[in-house]
Amino acid sequence: MKIKSLKITFVLFLFNSLSVLAQAAIKSPQPMTLEACIDYAIKNNIQIKQSELNTELSQIGLNQSKANLLPSLNANAAHSYNFGRTIDRFTNQFATQQVLSQNLSLSTDITLFSGLQNINSIQQNKYLYLASKYDIDKMKNDISLNIASAYLQILFAIETLENARNQMGITSSQVERTKKLVEAGAAAKGTLLDIQAQLALEELNFTNAQNSLDISYLSLTQLLNLPTTEGFSIVKPDLALGNETLLTTNATQIYNTAVTNLPEIKSAEYNVKSSEKAVDVAKGGLSPRLSFSAAYGTGYSGLSQRVVTPPSFQGYTPDGSVTSGGDTVFSPFFSNPLTEKIPFADQYKDNVNKSFGFFLTVPLFNRFQTKTTIDRARIQKLNAELNVESTKLQIQKNIQQAYADANGGLKKYNATLRAVDAMKESFKYAEQKFNVGMVNTNDYNDSKNKLAKAESDLLQAKYEYVFKTKVLDFYQGKPLKF
Repeated sequence: MKIKSLKITFVLFLFNSLSVLAQAAIKSPQPMTLEACIDYAIKNNIQIKQSELNTELSQIGLNQSKANLLPSLNANAAHSYNFGRTIDRFTNQFATQQVLSQNLSLSTDITLFSGLQNINSIQQNKYLYLASKYDIDKMKNDISLNIASAYLQILFAIETLENARNQMGITSSQVERTKKLVEAGAAAKGTLLDIQAQLALEELNFTNAQNSLDISYLSLTQLLNLPTTEGFSIVKPDLALGNETLLTTNATQIYNTAVTNLPEIKSAEYNVKSSEKAVDVAKGGLSPRLSFSAAYGTGYSGLSQRVVTPPSFQGYTPDGSVTSGGDTVFSPFFSNPLTEKIPFADQYKDNVNKSFGFFLTVPLFNRFQTKTTIDRARIQKLNAELNVESTKLQIQKNIQQAYADANGGLKKYNATLRAVDAMKESFKYAEQKFNVGMVNTNDYNDSKNKLAKAESDLLQAKYEYVFKTKVLDFYQGKPLKF
């Protein structure tokens, strides 16, 4: 029994351990790379899903414009009762009693010619559909750049926090050393207070850096539509620049590549083509319209009757009038015929009606509505053309700015790197002099703060250069990754 109890206890322990591990795995997912963040955002972004739905609507509009070339076919049925005086459409007789009528018909029509409006509408909707697809690609690109910017902001915040921690560690060690000197009477208490004040300031900087990192994580998780930042982390790639040189590809070359690949350019160009077809559709309103229609119908009337036994001659009977000579006038007398209602099947066969015809409509004057439609379509076409030029100009400006920022950032990085090396040597020397009492705390703290600022400037220049180079890579069609 004890062995069995131990087995049960072991199984329960193992189950609980696995449960804890599973929960830990859920709360602590694997760190995400930049590519994984971009893929996740694209798959889960609500705006992209809405754009995809709009593209489906464009596809439906295109399909409908193609279907407009087909003939229509309609079936109609009516079952009605009439009360009061009326003329039966099948017997052409007056009736005052209740009359039952039924009508069945099948009709079709097709437009044979309408100024090629249907053909041009198909082309117009086709270009709108293609433009909407490129709009989705543009949105994906924008989200990718935003993700890359937020990702780099986290990396920048991590390094800033690490620098703040290092600065705080150096000052904390100096506080401990100064305490011992003050206790030994080798240093004034004011020196300790100054160093402690510097430590408090650096602790505040560390707290601010931690808050900045938390906000950076929050910004990225919001872009990813994640409910919380708990358990979220990213992969920290090696972004050491080393001996970087200035960019070899100039801004004009990058622009020439971008203008042939970027989806916003293609979308704008397809919108121009769509607007051109819209003008053709509007002009089609000036053309005569030729259509063909056909119908097949039948019906039933409750008044329709047929003679079963015809009337027979019964002789002559006075009609109540006399001649001028006083003789009585006799008129022939016939018996009433025997009738019956015509059955449904017979009426449906006898009342069949077939028709077809060609119809031509020539527009002569419609209060300038067609002209107004054409003028509006032309203006929209001109506006679409200007939008292409505006999009190209904006991309050119963005590339030139990114190129200038990248070059400037690299120059700033190299210059700041030299400054950091010099500041490190200067602070090392100041620290040595401070340790032997040759400089006061103000000079020591000033040298230390200058080093901290130089390191902060170095980080800013580094990440500004990295981000701008990624922007330039993006414009050249290169994937965003580290």
